[in-house]
Amino acid sequence: MTSKRMTVIAILILAVLAALPALAQTPSASPLVQQGDELYIQRGDLAKAKEAKAKYEAALAAKEDDYGASWRLARVLYWIGDHTPTNDAKKPIFQQGIDHAKKAVELDPNKPDGHFWLGVNYGVYGEAKGILKSLALVKPIKAAMRRVLELEPAYDHGGADRVLGRVYHELPGFAGGSEKLSLEYLLKSVGYGPRVGLNLLYLSDTYLSLDRVEDARKALETILTMEPMPDLLPETAEEQAQARERLEKKPFKKK
Repeated sequence: MTSKRMTVIAILILAVLAALPALAQTPSASPLVQQGDELYIQRGDLAKAKEAKAKYEAALAAKEDDYGASWRLARVLYWIGDHTPTNDAKKPIFQQGIDHAKKAVELDPNKPDGHFWLGVNYGVYGEAKGILKSLALVKPIKAAMRRVLELEPAYDHGGADRVLGRVYHELPGFAGGSEKLSLEYLLKSVGYGPRVGLNLLYLSDTYLSLDRVEDARKALETILTMEPMPDLLPETAEEQAQARERLEKKPFKKK
């Protein structure tokens, strides 16, 4: 081995050794956020979801992971609000979700999490207020979901297409509602998330509005027979119950 090669190798070794302290100091994922995630997995028990919220809030207070804690708070607040009984009680919860999602967007506008959960919380906040009282929210919901589609179209198993499809279904025609556009977006969402019950529930509703009853029935029956996704076990259980309930009503109820 030549002395020149020896010198090059020695320099490389010294460079690696010099980098080791910096590598050792690289922060790992926030322990409090991890604890929150472990509790969030058990969100089917609402008390666990509220414990997850407390962990994420503690992470924010400790400044362990501002971005990760912020978008996760928006997500868990959506879940808590969605399982809160009255609209008056829901609205302040969803407003908190909006505030945390905005913070996440501010911290990193080039990641989809904040944009997605901002749009979702806008949507459910609008539902709690009433569609006609919330038409001003349509534009920011669409903007948030279109940004998600730019960044990561498959995010949340087709979540952006799912939300846009629902928006076009729920909006009255004079405000830009369109069952045709709803169907286009929801079929895309099912393409990304064929085992996501909410994609199929929304698709069924849009099919019904288009008088495609058998297609709507097929979507609901698919929910009952599909294998749940591991990260959506609580949601799937609820969506299967909703599918059974809908199939017992008109126009699906067989005489």
